[in-house]
Amino acid sequence: MLYDLTAVQFSKMLKNLSLILEKGEIFANLKKVDMAVLLHSRLAPDQFNLIRQIQIACDTAKIGVARLTGNLETVPKHDDTETTLPELQARITSVIDYLAQFTEADFAAAATIHVSQPRWEGKYLTGYEFAIEHAIPNLYFHITTAYAILRHNGVDIGKKDYLGPMPYKS
Repeated sequence: MLYDLTAVQFSKMLKNLSLILEKGEIFANLKKVDMAVLLHSRLAPDQFNLIRQIQIACDTAKIGVARLTGNLETVPKHDDTETTLPELQARITSVIDYLAQFTEADFAAAATIHVSQPRWEGKYLTGYEFAIEHAIPNLYFHITTAYAILRHNGVDIGKKDYLGPMPYKS
């Protein structure tokens, strides 16, 4: 289940983020607003701007899955130097491509492994706890914030853009 909740769902949400950003670009072109204005926008003075929200969402997805599968050495490196929408879209694409390399089998031990980070000062979470308590909420927080920044600036996006396509049955 952790495979579906992370690798699969993280990819879907990053694709949704990419499409939301495309709508932001269309909006900027129609309104004759420099896209850089949107990319540097934030909801509050002490909050990260849109660029940083996208970078963190990408990092959360790739590093989260790598930690759960014991593959930290394979994580794509990004230097956080993106300043344009094409650069950010390339980053999103590279993370989606990275996540596509994983299979359900890679997550066989994910629920019970110990996951730690330097800032946790020697403490750890099980893989299940890490996914449910940290990685998943963190990804959604940063994608939601990116969505909110664009929506706050007038981009015509809604819940369907955020959620993306649904696997409806009939």
